Amino acid sequence: MLNRKRSALSIALAVALSPSLALAQSTTETTASGTQAVDLDTVQVTGIRRGIENAIAIKQDATSVVEAISAEDIGKLPDVSIAESLGRLPGLAAQRVAGRAQVISVRGLSPDFATTLLNGREVVSTGDNRSVEFDQYPSELVNGVTVYKTPDAALVGQGLSGTIDMQTVRPLSFAERVIAVSGRYQKNSLGKAANVDAYGNRFSASYIDQFADNTWGISLGYAHSDMPIQENQVGLYEPWTTEQTNQGNRPGVAAGTYFSDGIKALRRTGNNKRDGYMATIQFRPSNTWTSTLDAFHTEAEQIDTANQFEVNLSNYNGGYDPGLFISNPQVNGNGSFTGGTASGVYPLVRGMYNKRKDKIDAFGWNNELTFDSFKITADVNYSKATRDELNLENNLQLTPMPQLDTIGLTVNPNGFSQIRPGLDYSNPEALYLTNTIYGSGYGKVPQVEDRLKGARLQGTFNMPEALSSWFQDIDVGVNYADRRKEKTQAEGNILLGDQGDANVGGDLQYSPVNLGFAGIGYIPAWNVPAAVDRYMVFNPVTNLDYLIPKSWVVQEKTTTAWLRANINTDIGEVGLRGNIGVQMIRTDQSSQSNYFDRSRPVGQEVLPIDEGKTYTDWLPSLNLAFMFPHQQTLRFAVAKQVARPRVDQMRAGLEFGVDTATGKPGGSGGNPLLDPWRANAIDLSYEKYFGEKAYVAAAVFYKDLKSYVYTQSVDDYDFSNLLASYVIPPGMTAPLLTTGTFSAPQNGEGGTLKGLELTASFPLDMLTDTLRGFGVQASATFNDSDIKISDPESASSVGTDPISLPGLSERVYNFTAYYERNGFEARVSQRRRSDFIGEIGNFNGNRTLRYVVGENVTDAQISYTFSDSSAMKGLTLLLQGSNLTNEPYRTYAGTKDRPLEYIEWGRTYMLGVNYKF
Repeated sequence: MLNRKRSALSIALAVALSPSLALAQSTTETTASGTQAVDLDTVQVTGIRRGIENAIAIKQDATSVVEAISAEDIGKLPDVSIAESLGRLPGLAAQRVAGRAQVISVRGLSPDFATTLLNGREVVSTGDNRSVEFDQYPSELVNGVTVYKTPDAALVGQGLSGTIDMQTVRPLSFAERVIAVSGRYQKNSLGKAANVDAYGNRFSASYIDQFADNTWGISLGYAHSDMPIQENQVGLYEPWTTEQTNQGNRPGVAAGTYFSDGIKALRRTGNNKRDGYMATIQFRPSNTWTSTLDAFHTEAEQIDTANQFEVNLSNYNGGYDPGLFISNPQVNGNGSFTGGTASGVYPLVRGMYNKRKDKIDAFGWNNELTFDSFKITADVNYSKATRDELNLENNLQLTPMPQLDTIGLTVNPNGFSQIRPGLDYSNPEALYLTNTIYGSGYGKVPQVEDRLKGARLQGTFNMPEALSSWFQDIDVGVNYADRRKEKTQAEGNILLGDQGDANVGGDLQYSPVNLGFAGIGYIPAWNVPAAVDRYMVFNPVTNLDYLIPKSWVVQEKTTTAWLRANINTDIGEVGLRGNIGVQMIRTDQSSQSNYFDRSRPVGQEVLPIDEGKTYTDWLPSLNLAFMFPHQQTLRFAVAKQVARPRVDQMRAGLEFGVDTATGKPGGSGGNPLLDPWRANAIDLSYEKYFGEKAYVAAAVFYKDLKSYVYTQSVDDYDFSNLLASYVIPPGMTAPLLTTGTFSAPQNGEGGTLKGLELTASFPLDMLTDTLRGFGVQASATFNDSDIKISDPESASSVGTDPISLPGLSERVYNFTAYYERNGFEARVSQRRRSDFIGEIGNFNGNRTLRYVVGENVTDAQISYTFSDSSAMKGLTLLLQGSNLTNEPYRTYAGTKDRPLEYIEWGRTYMLGVNYKF
């Protein structure tokens, strides 16, 4: 049993987070130095306990406010990607995309506010912006993660909400050779559909070794996953609008009723394959010099097909009579349409195909030279990410045209809305590729390349004797980073070939998919790209007026210099550690794109645009950790922070035109002249440790955002530069004005963000030996912000009224209960977050904001590791389940009785084996 002398504050925290833990403790002795006296049975720490204790040690030793993940053994983080592990840390929340945890919000701010590092170096991303998609990083290749919630002057690439630093293995940190392999076989609960089964697999291998009397070390890792994509979805068109604003396009619906203009149901199936590689070579010929060369490569390919039934409800059926009529409309007390019967509609059956390939390469070479009174560190790095996509859709309708239908509708905000067609859509021979009310098809070919080159030089020098009683040493350094991100997006209609309307051949048909969850029944499924090749013509282009702004280049050249003094002293019985310093960031940003000027002669409409700016930020910071007796730590931090704008917000691309009747110009686009987000931040954290086995903590933070970036309409924008090449069209008599309305991201006023984080982690044998092996980890985060923003680009989803910060959940909870003893291990984890505004890619491929219903995702795992005395020494058998409650993903428009999406991805069950030599 563990006895401790407790302060009043630590007792209050323990009571709040674990009443039984607090009541079980009693007063005991302390050592002469005031440190804790530990009286614990000595046990061999393995498995989840080992990972927890390593993470606790990192948190306790840090001079900043940090959270940490440490692999319980090489290649043994339990998650498919590092995103799931990050989503369980205090103050962090994961957003699911395609059923996978993908992007991370830190302290209630959107992923754009956090920066991600790999081995201390900023990394590129395959998305349109700088936020990293963490599902690209296999958990088997990541040995640990440190999340810095407060910055210091020497932390290069710091974010405004936090900095996430992923680390791979360093072989000379190991005392001996390690070889580990693992394999997993998984099944999705939604089962087989179309051309894809419900089964998947994962396997990995890691090798770590040392040579030449531990002067050389090498680590190699490989991780493969092949995961099925299974999705059921019902979605409604956005926005929901009132009938009186739609000029009678919904006959039968009373004025003032909120109504969606269409509804769709789909079944998506496919595969997501990912291969990751890691390699590190270390050379340490003496205690003076250590050289480390590391490389990381990951590539992923996602191929999926969605088969969809869709019906337009805005009296748009190709102009056929009779038109739409809604009979027996049902409306709730909030004025929202909840059901009825729609006649005179012309549904279509749509096939959608997506193929996406992502590659990330990261290389770094680090050298440390250590002498008696100083240390020099030099680092060079390079990373590159590419994304290539192919999006195809083609549309089928019943022929001969028209085949108008009468459909029953039930709108369900807490489940799948129901669509009950009157005609049969299951026969593929009755459906034809034709020029439907939405055309015959459409396609896109987006491409992204992100490249970053960097170099860093840092010196650490012992403090002069006059200052050594307070300061241990001083760091001075400089880092240079050159980043270039380019996006192109060719698009175009997919038109019928010379044969005209075509029935999809039987050799291209898959097994039909069942949309019974939405009340529809079976619809055909087919090979979409093969149908396009055989029956259609697709010639994507980039030079149409609405496509030109979608291609752009953004460049950033950033020079960061810093000076940091590291504090290590005692004030009486209280130890004091920390740092004080200042960081200077000089940013040179620019963007190149084109714009379309339809006033010019054919062939001269496309004109280049190249804009940018430079600016300098000075960022002072202070981190103090007061080490009180009995392993109590009080941390205080204050800093000025910045986060560079989103990359797509900085694009130079724009759309521009002149109203020939008034002579007034107008346009919309990006803004290469943006300043970053800037904030002043204060953090206070109290932590009570119980050896390295357990701790409780409470932290508060306050951020005063001095500026924020969001889309605004400027009425007096100066278009003089664009008008210099404008050709006044014949017949235009109005004088050409130089100012007009321009909609683009702008720097605006900020506001405050504050939060409270409560955390506890402890084994239950601290209470009684009868609970040996049991333990819990729990955290609760409460966020609040007075920032209100307007985003005209997302008004259809979130309305025109100001909204709260994207990514902000007011409450985030994480809980893990585990048992580990005699080789047997079991754990169950739950991550919960309240409603938030998510950043979603819409049907145009553009970023949009939507209200997302809070989630409660539960995972579990049981395993058994054979003992060292067994003939099967080193072998672990495990069974794992993810999303055990089949938690849906739900979005809505303004209020929850106006749903937009209801999606389920199913449960995942995984049977696996680990073997360590």
